[in-house]
Amino acid sequence: MTQVVGKCKNVPARLSLRRHASASVAGMTRLTAWRAAALLFISAVLFITVPARAADETPNDTARFLAGMPPEPGSPLEPLTKEKAFIAHANYFGKAWEKLETGQLAKVRAWASQNLKTPLPVLFYMFSGPDYLYADSFFPKAETYVLVGLELPGELPSISKLRSGYVWHELAALRQSLNSVMNYSFFITREMSHHLYNRRNFTGTLPILFTFLARSGKTIESVEFLELGKDGGLQPYDTQPGPQEQGRKRRHVRAPVPRAVKITFLGGNKQKQTLYYFSTDLSNGGTDKSGFLKFCAQWRRGDALLKSASYLPHASNFSHVRNFLLSHSTTIVQDDTGIPFKDFDRNQWELKPFGNYVRPIPIFSGYYQRGLARFFAKEHAQPIEFGIGYRWRNKGSSLLLATRKPSRSEQAASEAQPSTAAPAKDQ
Repeated sequence: MTQVVGKCKNVPARLSLRRHASASVAGMTRLTAWRAAALLFISAVLFITVPARAADETPNDTARFLAGMPPEPGSPLEPLTKEKAFIAHANYFGKAWEKLETGQLAKVRAWASQNLKTPLPVLFYMFSGPDYLYADSFFPKAETYVLVGLELPGELPSISKLRSGYVWHELAALRQSLNSVMNYSFFITREMSHHLYNRRNFTGTLPILFTFLARSGKTIESVEFLELGKDGGLQPYDTQPGPQEQGRKRRHVRAPVPRAVKITFLGGNKQKQTLYYFSTDLSNGGTDKSGFLKFCAQWRRGDALLKSASYLPHASNFSHVRNFLLSHSTTIVQDDTGIPFKDFDRNQWELKPFGNYVRPIPIFSGYYQRGLARFFAKEHAQPIEFGIGYRWRNKGSSLLLATRKPSRSEQAASEAQPSTAAPAKDQ
């Protein structure tokens, strides 16, 4: 009985304890909700702030920084230019570029201005890799440059997000990857690939293209990563992976690596120009699978540049790209690694030799062209003051300038076209 009474006496106490516990839980819930709201607010602020800061580092600022040139005032990269490592980087590029400009590029431009009188709006530079440098020097007035290589473009460099130690390490690797082209006029593929893909942050060809554009006095306006369709059309590159149906299951598919980039920039005379860089296989099997040549065919005619092409245009399994250039080019500037001399129909092409044609370097000794050697000797090739291609020393370098002759129909249409001269006024 006592125990029963005792239990009855404790009932109010238990009810009071429950009320206290409920009140505590309610208080904790309100506190948790308040903290959650505060965290959401802070996250929202951070989410809004970070992209705004990142957007301050423009592609043009990045290009100038990589090239050892000061970015725009107020750029987030500006403080880094005060550090000794950047000053040393800038001094290296300043001296190297001055040597390259006076000893090579200025002479190429002088030759081009004298011999390439009527350039077309588009330049096809097959087997180029990221060599915008010579595309610009030979054809500075092109509105559109189409460059092609096997190397991937990589990602857009974001310097302000890196620790300074990483930045200087990456800049040193960039200098190494540019060593051969700045000294010998061509990229050594194996060395370039090593430096391009062993870097942690500045990967691919984009840092090299940026450097050449900045040092050539261009102002980058925009950069777009693209996907090339089999029909030759371009679509924006989708950076986000998405689900893909596979039977009854759905699996998450990683976004493909971008293989095309479009860079829009302004020249020194404020001319708007566009550079397309494609990472694609130019063999017959590669061009059959991709829409690259269909993309290029949107321009009925263009100019072409071929140099240091490993003699791939000589091979039977690269006939598609060779035939494309022969049918879609008005002017072709090339060294002996380009289209074989025998493939130029002399009824369709006017050929002019420059420099001194000698045997290929030992690794390509099987590509010596006897017909080209006789042509150079017979036509008394004009000298050139710069080195080009694998035989980059002046006395061993040669160029062939091929200019398409107008067809009969084109010549007849030109003769039938009325004069654009203003009629004489009546006296």
